[in-house]
Amino acid sequence: MTTATVPQHRIVVVGGGAGGLPLATKLGDRYGRDGRVQVTLVDRNATHVWKPLLHEVAAGRMDADAHDLDYLAIAHWHHFRFRQGAIYGLDRARRELTLDAVFGPEGEEVLPRRTLPYDTLVICVGSVSNDFGVPGAARHPISLDTLDDAERFHRRLLAVCVRADGRAAAGATPQVNIVIIGAGATGVELAAEIRQTTRAHAGYGLDYLNPAQDIRITLLEASPRILPPLSERVATAAAELLQKLDVDVRTGARVSEVDADGVHTADGAYFHADLIVWAAGIMAPAILRDLGGLETNRANQLVVGPTLQTSRDADVFALGDCAAAPWLGHKSGVMLPPRAQVAHQQATLLLKSFKSRLAGKPLPEFHFRDFGSLVSLGELSAVGSLMGALIGGSLLIHGLIARVMYTALYKMHQVSIHGFVRVAFDTVGRLLRERLEPRVKLH
Repeated sequence: MTTATVPQHRIVVVGGGAGGLPLATKLGDRYGRDGRVQVTLVDRNATHVWKPLLHEVAAGRMDADAHDLDYLAIAHWHHFRFRQGAIYGLDRARRELTLDAVFGPEGEEVLPRRTLPYDTLVICVGSVSNDFGVPGAARHPISLDTLDDAERFHRRLLAVCVRADGRAAAGATPQVNIVIIGAGATGVELAAEIRQTTRAHAGYGLDYLNPAQDIRITLLEASPRILPPLSERVATAAAELLQKLDVDVRTGARVSEVDADGVHTADGAYFHADLIVWAAGIMAPAILRDLGGLETNRANQLVVGPTLQTSRDADVFALGDCAAAPWLGHKSGVMLPPRAQVAHQQATLLLKSFKSRLAGKPLPEFHFRDFGSLVSLGELSAVGSLMGALIGGSLLIHGLIARVMYTALYKMHQVSIHGFVRVAFDTVGRLLRERLEPRVKLH
């Protein structure tokens, strides 16, 4: 009779997103077969979809069922444990994380509230939309924070298009008004995707709806230009492409109120809307505010130092959108931007950090290398700056080449989880299946 090895160190990673899932995968590959180190991934959901793709799910170009990853299967392949549940509480003195109960589709309790011990805790739960307290913003728009949000928007988009087609068949006005609040990457990408996928939808039985004339897309941005975090050159190129797609871009338009029928702006304008999307800002989940007494900023982000350890507990790390991390090499007080490549690079650093930590050596500091930004503008186009950290500046790229590079980012994320060979076979299989599937999701 054999007995299980008691782990000498328990690493718990909370959040299976762009940083957390690759980190758990690499840690599992390195330590999972060694019973002395136990790696556990925690997520509130049972499956993973890369968040930068949610706008494609919302518009209908991507079927999430064909792209989601089962955490339990990945855990089995890469020798770590998976536990489903959202954070409920943290007892740092006892080194215990409390997970909330998990409920099924009918409201039944699937898993009870429970505790999970740790020696090292990594929190990487991402971000949620920030409504900035605008009246009606929390109630009426849809925010693309989760897969459920994206699929809900897609169902509503199909419904309003079908209703408009019915009105057109009866001789009535078929116009559909879609208002997107916030012209950051999510808002810009969603506007472009909706314009292109609704054209495809019309080819599958919407006989009377003319998407180019009948679907009006308005993009509202409070700042003087779209894509405020990116360079002006990228923003200008993106604005030109949106203009070609007949997206009505309104900059300097600060939203003052949202109601059931539309959006009010501070200058007195009103935009009637059949669908409203809130993409105006992000913040860390509210559960992090004063979680176990850890320090947070106004955006609920956990305050961390250059080693990504939280300011009040060296055993608790944070990375990605939920961490307020200093941008080394910039002036004091400048924080790292909430971007997927930041989270991915931080996860890579922590893999090295835990090797040093387990050996009792000093931890390395995180230095971000900016490889540029890409913004998708539909199936055949993208725009962005590339390789800024390598050439000492930025190279503006757009069109099909940029789109190919944007797609490559997703493939790199998949490779970080599955490895090159498995992703290569999966890609070939998807290319073959596309010949038997409609271009867009129709339900």
